[in-house]
Amino acid sequence: MIVTYPFSAVVGLDDLKLALVLNAVSPRVGGVLVRGEKGTAKSTIVRALAAQLPSVAVVPGCRFACDPAAPDPGCPDGPHEPGAEGVERPAALVELPVGASEDRLAGSLDVERALTEGVKAFEPGLLAAAHRGVLYVDEVNLLHDHLVDLLLDAAALGTCYVERESVSVRHAARFLLVGTMNPEEGELRPQLLDRFGLTVEVRASRDPEERAEVVRRRLAFEADAAAFAARWAAEESALAARIAAARARVPGVRLPDARLRQIATVCAAFEVDGLRADLVTANAAIAHAAWQGRDAVTTEDVRAAARLSLPHRRRRDPFDAPGLDERLLEELLERTAGDDEPGPGDDDGGGGRGDDGSGPGNGAGGPGDDGSGPGGDGGPGNDRRGLGDGGRGSAGTSPPPADAAGPDGAGMGAGMGADPASASASASAPASASAGPGSGGRDHAGPPDSVEPSDGAPPGDAHRVAGVAAPYRVPLLEVPGLGEGAAGRRSRSRTRRGRSTGSRRPDGPIGDLHVPATLLAAAPHQRGRGRHGTGLVLRGDDLREVVREGREGNLVLFVVDASGSMAARKRMTAVKTAVLSLLLDAYQRRDKIGLITFQGTGARVALPPTSSVEAGAARLRSLPTGGRTPLAAGLTRAAEVLRVERLRDPARRPLLVLVTDGRATAGGDVDRAAALLKGTASVVVDCESGPVRLGLAVRLASRLRARLVPLDSLADLGAVVRDYRKAA
Repeated sequence: MIVTYPFSAVVGLDDLKLALVLNAVSPRVGGVLVRGEKGTAKSTIVRALAAQLPSVAVVPGCRFACDPAAPDPGCPDGPHEPGAEGVERPAALVELPVGASEDRLAGSLDVERALTEGVKAFEPGLLAAAHRGVLYVDEVNLLHDHLVDLLLDAAALGTCYVERESVSVRHAARFLLVGTMNPEEGELRPQLLDRFGLTVEVRASRDPEERAEVVRRRLAFEADAAAFAARWAAEESALAARIAAARARVPGVRLPDARLRQIATVCAAFEVDGLRADLVTANAAIAHAAWQGRDAVTTEDVRAAARLSLPHRRRRDPFDAPGLDERLLEELLERTAGDDEPGPGDDDGGGGRGDDGSGPGNGAGGPGDDGSGPGGDGGPGNDRRGLGDGGRGSAGTSPPPADAAGPDGAGMGAGMGADPASASASASAPASASAGPGSGGRDHAGPPDSVEPSDGAPPGDAHRVAGVAAPYRVPLLEVPGLGEGAAGRRSRSRTRRGRSTGSRRPDGPIGDLHVPATLLAAAPHQRGRGRHGTGLVLRGDDLREVVREGREGNLVLFVVDASGSMAARKRMTAVKTAVLSLLLDAYQRRDKIGLITFQGTGARVALPPTSSVEAGAARLRSLPTGGRTPLAAGLTRAAEVLRVERLRDPARRPLLVLVTDGRATAGGDVDRAAALLKGTASVVVDCESGPVRLGLAVRLASRLRARLVPLDSLADLGAVVRDYRKAA
């Protein structure tokens, strides 16, 4: 039997624990997105959540987990009689691998029964298995687009529709969606990001004592998982009981009109799109009130809910990292607070059920409060507060000071305690709350250790940093031909996970069987092959494989002229804005990007190829200009980077985007350098302006056999799009 690491034993991560618990209390909250650096126990704590979820009653033998009290009338295994006796089983935790196929997610024709029995039957997928449970996607930002589309449809409708391979099936698919991601590997599509009810940013603690406790517990778990779990069994049982009690309390929690107007005011002030933020915040506030043992939602509940539901919805630009201006939130809450209606147990501000210490895992301490067991002062938990109580007036405990939060900004104590509202403002208010695109919420302003230094550019050559205007939409720049690279949205590609466009005889071992085409190829020969009964007689030459075509993501390598000639007449501002717009396009099309700049006497890799497009935007904003124009050095460095990337990722086709006016005033043979890029799909963005033009970029595009795009045309298209949006 596999033993899961106990939820209660996870050190710190209080905001994340609260977000997960609120979803366990009320599935209407809509799931959790966990963002953070690698190695921060994101997956561990999510898997530990399943053990805390109340069990569910299901119709015996139903593969779609129908509720006996209200079975799905369209269930493929139905019809089921309402009110029939059900069986209890734990809530399902279904993991969706990043590389899963569309068939595995949504379900498909049961190939085995079709070939052996000659019947058409449906084989359920992961969406059916996750119904009334948890669907967990690790590295959700790396999920292929066609799977994201299916996931969006199911999450929006609560129903999975399967129309493929002569199968037409509809079944319920309501689940708690939990995803984890490392932002350095790329961002989520906005549509999928909005489907997560809450989001939490996690970072490893910088407190040596807390880090040591994490390692101590992990080593103990790995040495004897069963014994470690037994030590935490009492606290786990208490937590599960409190979740069940809070879930039962949810229907009776009132949302006063004053608090509803408060939620609407906060959401409107943060300019979130649509009304989903209001609904999620309201449901999260109700769940928080139930968790704290209150009969009515208070400002404290609204504060806790808003801190978790709004950060990822306030992004006005794809390069903005999720974040919240906590000072603005406090001002709005104070302005709209009015008179809160106290609920049971709310007189002293603690609000938690059993604040006298009698309830499980709350204010004065849970199991081991005397220090003898988990959660006591002397035990591995060493935390005297319950999850979400935060010590707010609980049993005489005063709130921690604002600067008591861990340096990671997550309000980390040593256990399950702090209410997120009591953490410091920096806990979830990164600089990106007021920063513009490209801030990323991380230290992307300076070049990382792996970035190569400038090749001999004297300090005096880089003395000006031009500003950047708002990005605009750019035309589609794609690699010609049909590739076979990573899934994306830029160039045409033959891919194993795209949409089916036909079938063919396999050249070697069959990879993706096209069942209808195989059956059609074999059907005319059944009588001649002496078929008897329902089984289908197949031969090797009947087999057909699927031909799929979709879009691929490319490596878009930007080579930007940062010389003095580009700084004239505010040209560099226009150039930076154009490149930022192209970066935005690369983000939306799921590309990898790299950035090379050349000025002075050499070229440097400002950003090695990466999926973190926001890092490229940050480098671009701080790009200095000045000095001579070593065009040949820039082209040579681009050829070197592309050569290395072909060895690392041979299936990903490159697209070179050269942004220059075509001048070359420093050493190197441009023709020889251009020859190194022969065969590379290229685009030259001509930055030459003014009444007198030399046409140097035109000649350079001819040498590279590149598509020429005038800088003005990019800006003109952006203006057309902006005017259209204003008119609409």
